[in-house]
Amino acid sequence: MKIQNSVVIAFLGLAVVFFAGCSTTSSRISKNQSLFDTYPADVQASIRAGKTDIGYTPEMVMMAFGEPDRRYSRTTEHGASEVWAYKSKAPSFSFGVGVGGGGGHTAIGTGVGVTTGGDRSGDKMRVIFEGGKVTAVEQVK
Repeated sequence: MKIQNSVVIAFLGLAVVFFAGCSTTSSRISKNQSLFDTYPADVQASIRAGKTDIGYTPEMVMMAFGEPDRRYSRTTEHGASEVWAYKSKAPSFSFGVGVGGGGGHTAIGTGVGVTTGGDRSGDKMRVIFEGGKVTAVEQVK
């Protein structure tokens, strides 16, 4: 019984540490409150709702969504742009089964995997900046 309680306490402790480091829209606004207060009411409402729009600055996007999962540059015939990519944070689950043998013995194993987001192909949104302003937003529907 003591071992089970210790495991539960350790798990809860790790969960608290993990989630304490998570950034929320409210916490990002609070860290930048003086800048946020200078925005028009409609922009403030959009940021609080976790939305962005054409013409937003990187600071506005950062308050709405936090740090992007990756940043890269794109150059086209129209010039250079910076792309911020955000992946889905929804967990995904996988299950695997393996069979092995050797030395006259056979073993079977199973595993369950849980991730908190997809790979690079799992971008849910890309925000494109040109000249320090959002010029396009690509979202997966």
